[in-house]
Amino acid sequence: MHRFLISAAHKSSGKTTISIGLAAALSSGEHGQRQRSVQTFKKGPDYIDPLWLSVASGRPCYNLDFFLSPDTELLSQFARHGHDAEVCLVEGNKGLYDGLDLEGCNSNAALARLLDLPVVLVLDARGMTRGIAPLILGYQAFDPKIRIAGVILNRLGGRRHEAKLRAVIEHYTDVPVIGAVQEDAELALVERHLGLMPANETAEAGRHVAAIGARIAAQVDLNRLLAISQTDIPLPPPLPQWRSDEQPVRIAVARDAAFGFYYADDLEALTAAGAQTVFFDTLRDSRLPPCDGLLIGGGFPECFLEQLEANTGLRADLRRAIEAGLPTYAECGGLMYLARSIQWQGRSAAMVGVIPGDIRMHDKPVGRGYVILEANAGHPWRTAGKPAGDAALHGHEFHYSSLGDLPADTRYAYAVRRGHGIDGQRDGVLLYRLLASYTHLRASGDCDWPAKFVQYVRACRTADLKETMPCSH
Repeated sequence: MHRFLISAAHKSSGKTTISIGLAAALSSGEHGQRQRSVQTFKKGPDYIDPLWLSVASGRPCYNLDFFLSPDTELLSQFARHGHDAEVCLVEGNKGLYDGLDLEGCNSNAALARLLDLPVVLVLDARGMTRGIAPLILGYQAFDPKIRIAGVILNRLGGRRHEAKLRAVIEHYTDVPVIGAVQEDAELALVERHLGLMPANETAEAGRHVAAIGARIAAQVDLNRLLAISQTDIPLPPPLPQWRSDEQPVRIAVARDAAFGFYYADDLEALTAAGAQTVFFDTLRDSRLPPCDGLLIGGGFPECFLEQLEANTGLRADLRRAIEAGLPTYAECGGLMYLARSIQWQGRSAAMVGVIPGDIRMHDKPVGRGYVILEANAGHPWRTAGKPAGDAALHGHEFHYSSLGDLPADTRYAYAVRRGHGIDGQRDGVLLYRLLASYTHLRASGDCDWPAKFVQYVRACRTADLKETMPCSH
């Protein structure tokens, strides 16, 4: 088995492109390699990189996040999803030692230490020659417990530049150079205001990933990579996962180019809790499929204003269903879609209109980073018998939009203890049986939102059936 973590000295060093290329090259069975099962992971809160990594490996990518999960759960997640893979590739976020606190308790280095992973350091070598040696030596000396097993030089300025860097690194350090990737516009992933364009929007994603894999395979010594990441210690087999034996419910999930921000383990948790998920396309489907509950995750609705507005049949159907009491959960992009309108770049487009407020896009982030919420007594999924404010929920947000023009008597599900949410103090609009928030939750730690939401949908269905049953005499 082979396990390693891809990190960098700082963000925007190209580690995502390198990770995608490595996953594609190792899993494809091409480029002089036999086909291997590759399980990818992404550190931290991220939807977009995992979409690309999933395309590259052919398997769902899973997130590992210190803020959302305790160490024991991270170890369990890594073992559960990686135990049957020949290669486990973890892509870090930011720099190797960057983190929220002084001690770096949630850094990439901390994750490498927890999972006992060698680190492959991707170095943006633009403008560097001899100075690359003290950089590597400093990263080694900063924490001797971290095994920097190799470096991949990225964005090189030509073969002469590469030769100079290789000579310097070989002379001053004991870290092998396992790859040297030249500056190449063909390796670039399309970017937009929230980062990389999601793979679910890109029709050419498969071909683009294959091309990246070919280029990376030609410039990285894959055999050397496999040698430095080899381990004889197997991951423990996963423990049996809980599965509900209650009556299943149908939950419609919006998944298309506009809405694709779902964690793989959240969708799996919905299924385990007894949900039969049926996916629909907000851009093409004119009707909501028959369902007991509705989930609309995050995405980029602002980039699809014309198509979303033009689909009047689905918008009307959604509004009717929610106002009639369909249990609904919407996150970020889903909240935006359910509002009255979205205003962006001088244009206003009508949306579903069930939330009596309007979305305005801004040039800079309104809410960005980790969030801590306190659910109040009005939260529809609260466990019966627990007092309000009894437990904090950890999540994250990343939105350039704000929700305004809400009525003064708008009800909210959460008080915001960290983050921004809707207005810096509150998040989670409550209407009918709808909960719509800017915060993204994840089924990890003490947050079992999929099971609670499914339970709520099931209870609503039971109550509705009782109301429609004829009276017996």
